[in-house]
Amino acid sequence: MKDKLPITGLIAARDEEKNIGRCLSSLSPAARVILIDSQSQDRTERIARDWGAEVVQFYYQGGYPKKRQWALDSIPIHTPWVFLLDADEAVPDALWAEIKEVLNQSGGPDACLITKGFHFMGRCFRHGGFSHRAVLLFRCGRARFEKIIAEDPSGLDMEVHERLLVEGRIGRLKTPLIHEDFKGLEAYLSKHQQYSSWEAKVRQKLLSGGEGASPTVQPRFFGDDQERRRYLKRLAMRVPFEPQLWFLYHFVFRLGFLEGRAGLTASRVRAGYISQVRKKLKAFRRSSRQILPVLDRPSSGPQADRA
Repeated sequence: MKDKLPITGLIAARDEEKNIGRCLSSLSPAARVILIDSQSQDRTERIARDWGAEVVQFYYQGGYPKKRQWALDSIPIHTPWVFLLDADEAVPDALWAEIKEVLNQSGGPDACLITKGFHFMGRCFRHGGFSHRAVLLFRCGRARFEKIIAEDPSGLDMEVHERLLVEGRIGRLKTPLIHEDFKGLEAYLSKHQQYSSWEAKVRQKLLSGGEGASPTVQPRFFGDDQERRRYLKRLAMRVPFEPQLWFLYHFVFRLGFLEGRAGLTASRVRAGYISQVRKKLKAFRRSSRQILPVLDRPSSGPQADRA
């Protein structure tokens, strides 16, 4: 234990038996590993316990907090640092070496942006712009997930595109995580169906002028990676032909064509996802503009005269 790094690894999971073993094996340098499970029906929990991880079950009641923030609020964490991972992610040795340097620094950052290196159809992408950075490593108690919407039609019990708000200085690590899902393309597309419902609801709120009172990652072109990504997404959602523009961005501008067939498929999936988001946004807006039922209207007939 004395050779372990003072980090608690938190893994959010549900039915991840095809991915979880690799993830857990890559977390061996961490002093503590906790799997936050949503009542998996496969061997996820058994595999996690075989690897020596603690398993905590999360029962979602709707609203906020979701899985990761609930874990940060509810599970006693005694290590100085927390590292958040998905079950389909793994930490390479080079990234652990960088993390060790950060932990040994005097006056170092309070959190670190880490790249989620994109793997798709068995290929590690070097082009296409699909990888992105997010705060995943932070000092315990110095970060919380933003609350973007209260009502989530996706039914997801885990944070999707919500980002961590950090109290303190944010650094950036160079080595990316290995982000590769072994459950196949069908599961990948199914997950995006749920994500698109969440994002459509967020867009409905933003386009109606409802920024909300809760603090969120601010969209800034000259900000950090999270802020710049938020700025570009908010800009893109207001332009026509957005799905086609995202395809061109990934496949042409970011050289996704150099990844061959996998690059073409990934660019099409991205465009299709945005198309789903926009269709669901239209449906949400139609629903919110529906006329109130007749029974809810003030009556001008005899009954009203007697009231």
